[in-house]
Amino acid sequence: MNDQQTVLEQFCRLPSVEPAALIGLWKGRGIPSDHPFDGVLENLGWFGKRFTADLRADALLFRSGEKPLVAIDPAKIPLRLALRFSSLGRLAVPRHLFSYLQRGLCARGQVSSSRTVSFEGVLSAAMIYDDQPIVDHFRRIDDKRIMGAMTIRGTSIR
Repeated sequence: MNDQQTVLEQFCRLPSVEPAALIGLWKGRGIPSDHPFDGVLENLGWFGKRFTADLRADALLFRSGEKPLVAIDPAKIPLRLALRFSSLGRLAVPRHLFSYLQRGLCARGQVSSSRTVSFEGVLSAAMIYDDQPIVDHFRRIDDKRIMGAMTIRGTSIR
């Protein structure tokens, strides 16, 4: 397992990516880093992100079994509470409960925007959540893979 500083250093060495290069559906996976949300989204059925040509995005796409992807509105998630009890999000009970709660958490349209933002001195694509203090910064790993680093304004969490 990596710590947050090691993963951040790896991220910072990667080249930038333009927002237009993100357009499309992206399957995600977490990188273990001792982050409070390590494994939580995956446990809840997180699939990834979808970026549209108008630089809007579905920030949180989930899949439960063979059901279609569901776009969740992050504004409906109490972020501070989720951070405080993040370790519970890796258990089976929240996974089953979340599959039932998804209908009430559905987004009505895209819930974030993509644009170029400076992070650690490098201009690169970022996803800015509309109603949460979250920015996902992106860098290019290779032609087919992008790495993201989530930051939460007002906290030391990266």
